[in-house]
Amino acid sequence: MGSPGLQKAREKMLAAGVDEVAIETFAHYYRLLEHGETGMIPESTIEPVEMESLADVDLPAEVGAEALRTTAVIKLNGGLGTSMGMDRAKSLLCVRRGLSFLDIIARQVLHLRTVHGATLPLIFMNSFRTSGDTMAALARYGDLPVEGLPLEFLQNKEPKLLVDDLTPASWPRDPALEWCPPGHGDLYTALRGTGLLDRLLEAGYERVFVSNSDNLGAVPDPTVAGWFAQSGAPFAIEAVRRTASDRKGGHFARRRSDGRIVLRETAQTLEEDKAALADLERHRFTSTNNLWFDLRAMKEALDVREGILGLPMIRNVKNVDPGDKTSPEVVQIETAMGAAIEVFEGSTLIEVGRDRFVPVKTTNDLLVLRSDVYDIGQDFVLDQVSEGIPFVDLDPEHYKLVGEFDKRFPEGAPSMREASSLRVSGDWTFLKGVQVVGDVALDGGSNRRVDAGTVLGAEGAGTSGGAATHG
Repeated sequence: MGSPGLQKAREKMLAAGVDEVAIETFAHYYRLLEHGETGMIPESTIEPVEMESLADVDLPAEVGAEALRTTAVIKLNGGLGTSMGMDRAKSLLCVRRGLSFLDIIARQVLHLRTVHGATLPLIFMNSFRTSGDTMAALARYGDLPVEGLPLEFLQNKEPKLLVDDLTPASWPRDPALEWCPPGHGDLYTALRGTGLLDRLLEAGYERVFVSNSDNLGAVPDPTVAGWFAQSGAPFAIEAVRRTASDRKGGHFARRRSDGRIVLRETAQTLEEDKAALADLERHRFTSTNNLWFDLRAMKEALDVREGILGLPMIRNVKNVDPGDKTSPEVVQIETAMGAAIEVFEGSTLIEVGRDRFVPVKTTNDLLVLRSDVYDIGQDFVLDQVSEGIPFVDLDPEHYKLVGEFDKRFPEGAPSMREASSLRVSGDWTFLKGVQVVGDVALDGGSNRRVDAGTVLGAEGAGTSGGAATHG
């Protein structure tokens, strides 16, 4: 039966109606945790990895279109955007022209279906917190569902465990905080537990493209679909060159012991290896979280392993109430879906451009996405029209939360097509038609204003010390 802590966790999950496959998967990781597993990947055990580039792929158009016809699309959509002050699905955020992430994703897929004669099912992995809002928003797209397949399936949940004794945490003032998602590695557990994996295979689909709903660059592109189909690989991830902003993030490497590709997350990096983690010349590639896998290979791997793929564990220590640092410390057992790359022999990587990796994690990212750095064409695909992506750093005291951010851009985002960087310190409101040119810094003050039509960074406009204020 296992330890008392595991038994209590099992009972709690059963009482909450958690799927048996998810409970057994949780029990697997609980035992690892109990035996001192940390999930760490020492630098001494890995070496840098090389890969081919999508820019070098020469593929007949029909090969890509044919691959798309046997591809299904899954979008991870469990996040609430709480770090940006939201309490509903982050994908409901307005991007531009009144369209949300969900609107643009749906229209991207509908366009591809028409152009390539593909069924291309679109399925969202929601959490119990995002399901209602998401399904209500998608109801306007009556032709989006594919017969015989759902528009959504739900990710699982697991109890947070007290650091001291690994028993399920209790938090009566808000019982919902006693639970956490198992990380996006739960994708495979949920696909099997809901029966969706078998349904996709029975319907004739051969592969799945998975990505985050807050990354509008992650389009189910026929060229990538065709490349993956022809590669014969069971599993692949799209990678991008790391930049300074990725210095603290995860990266790909090759394990010395068996040559398998691994994805090392920050939480799996020893303190003494943090310098190597940040070395952009040594570890040059990071994950877009856009991944492709062969459905039959996935089913066989899960069947052999009795539903437990055995992804590397991530031990995440937090407070039971993230907003209360005095609340008890808990362990959240997590896995990353990209880590499945090491499970499959013959897995591969492909380098893609940054146009396929446009995640929105903060309002800094949101400002760039809403600006004219990107155009959205009739295919609803983002088209970067600026020479580079400007660096944005908005004062978190005034801009971190979406509601406060929106108040300070009442007429929409400024033009940033010619911007290199925008750093804002203090409380500034941007009126209509503001342009940012080159490197701009606005410093200090409260209730400051940038008047309509102002060109920041232009000669004589003033770009620091509050001198750019007009009115």
